[in-house]
Amino acid sequence: MKLLLIAFAGLISLLSIASANNPHNENIEKNTTTKAIDSDGIDYYEQQLHNLYTECELNDKLEFTVFKQALSGYNSLELSNKKILSIIDFSKPSTEERLFIIDLENPKLLLQTLVAHGKNSGFMNATRFSNRSGSHKSSLGFYRTGTTYVGRRGYSLKLEGLEKGINDNARRRGIVIHGANYVNDKFVTGKNSMLGRSWGCPAVSNKLNKKIINLIKNGSCLYIYADDEKYKQKSVLIDSNLN
Repeated sequence: MKLLLIAFAGLISLLSIASANNPHNENIEKNTTTKAIDSDGIDYYEQQLHNLYTECELNDKLEFTVFKQALSGYNSLELSNKKILSIIDFSKPSTEERLFIIDLENPKLLLQTLVAHGKNSGFMNATRFSNRSGSHKSSLGFYRTGTTYVGRRGYSLKLEGLEKGINDNARRRGIVIHGANYVNDKFVTGKNSMLGRSWGCPAVSNKLNKKIINLIKNGSCLYIYADDEKYKQKSVLIDSNLN
C-alpha cells in the first residue's frame, strides 16, 4: 500500500492534483486532452485512477466509470473541502446501499449506506429527474455541501446545485440532506420491499444522519449519478469522453 500511495502522489504532482501535503488548496486537474501516456502506450492517469478506486475498496460496489465521472467533475470545482467525495448512484435500486462517502486524502471508503430518491422519480428505481420546484423529483449532477441547520426534519445539510438547468434550483426547492424514518433496513426487508421516498431530497437514515452530515459538510463535493442521457448531453462538468 505504501508503494501505491507514493506512485499516486507522483501522478498527483504530474497532473496538478492536490498533493498529500496540501490536499485542500489544489484542484485535481480535469485533463481530457493531455494524458500521462508513455512510449509504450500506458496511460498512467487511468492506471492510477484504477489504483485509487481499488485502494478505496470500491470494486464490486461502485462502477469504475461512475467513480471516474465523479472525479471528472470534482476536478473542475472550487471546493473548500477537497478531502471528501460523496457519490449517490441512482442506477441502483433503493434497496441497495447506494451512497458512498470516500476519503480521497487517505484513500478509503468511509461509509456506504442507504439513501432515498424523490417520490416522482420512480418507485424502487429513480428514472425521472427534474430541477423544477414542486416536481418532487431528484436532480442529478454535482453539488457543493453547505452549512448545517436544525429544521422541521431535524439536523440537516444545505446543498448548492452547481449545474445550470440541471440542479441549480436546489436551494430554492429546499433540497437538503436530512434524516427520515422511511430510510432503514425495515423498509427494505418488510412489506414495503423498498425505501420510502422524499420530495426530492437525498434523505438518509435517522440513525446515521448526523454522522453523514458531519463527514461531508462545509464545502465537499456530492455527485448524484444515474445512467441518464439527458444529463450526459447537458452537463459540462463530466468528461465528454464518458458520454
